[in-house]
Amino acid sequence: MNSKPIVIVNGEPNSIFLEIFFKALKYKKFKSQIILISSSKLLNYHMKKFNYKKKINLINYQQIDKRLFKNSINLIDVNYKVKPSIKKISSKSKTFIQDSFDIGLKTLKIFNSNKFINGPISKKNFLDNKLPGITEYLAKKTKVHKFAMLIFNEKLSVCPLTTHIPLKNISRYVNKKSICEKVFLINSFYKNHLGKIPKIGVLGLNPHCESINKFNEDEKIIKPSIKYLKKLKYRVSGPYAADTAFMKKNRKKFDVILGMYHDQVLTPIKTLYEYDAINITLGLPFIRISPDHGPNEKMIGKNISNPLSLIKAISFLDKN
Repeated sequence: MNSKPIVIVNGEPNSIFLEIFFKALKYKKFKSQIILISSSKLLNYHMKKFNYKKKINLINYQQIDKRLFKNSINLIDVNYKVKPSIKKISSKSKTFIQDSFDIGLKTLKIFNSNKFINGPISKKNFLDNKLPGITEYLAKKTKVHKFAMLIFNEKLSVCPLTTHIPLKNISRYVNKKSICEKVFLINSFYKNHLGKIPKIGVLGLNPHCESINKFNEDEKIIKPSIKYLKKLKYRVSGPYAADTAFMKKNRKKFDVILGMYHDQVLTPIKTLYEYDAINITLGLPFIRISPDHGPNEKMIGKNISNPLSLIKAISFLDKN
């Protein structure tokens, strides 16, 4: 093989994933071999449903069979006990997703690859509220303690300091250690994979970076953290007011905007670029990407879902 294969985990079986996967393969030919971790029953059902024709090359990863074919779907079959159908997401998918992740991580090692994609997953049903998201799930599986969620676009990327936690709890997670860790990870990723030192803008926690409370996190925590990072020669600045940071003349100044919470940065980035962005987990022993959208239960089986984010995810790994 000329390049390392891309390992793709199906994710939630009752989702738009296989629809957009077929569309991605139709849209573009990728130089990297692709290994799909899914159910043969599920795959055949959806191929018939969407009238998609392609040969399936079954791989027995336990026997380390490394024969991959470009013009086929290289499939590692995962047992899926539920009868395939287009239906609502439920907790019945949990074992299938869990097994898929376990096999996917083993496959990375067997094929000596660092390229990993997972399809969208319903965090509520899969994680049982035990972890905030798949970022944290994979960090725990790989025993990584320093990690970050980067929503990547070539023009502008964003990173939330905190991910899927209630708004009322955010302030307790805003601290110098966490801010510095995220900046270190972002800087390392851009330097190692994109060949550049990123300009990082840091947002304040409070509106206009001001507070009527005696303790103002922007003054007491965020500003000193930025000052410390500047001394270490990182290209970081702020804190900036979140309500103006994404205006055209302002966002042009940055490669990445680091926000204090999920919706503070994900809402504007999705408004600006919609599906033209991918979710990259920084800090793992491999590059993990997922399309920047969920299972999209309302559109399952309708053949109208946009594959752009998955195309971008595969394309990124294909050239990196």
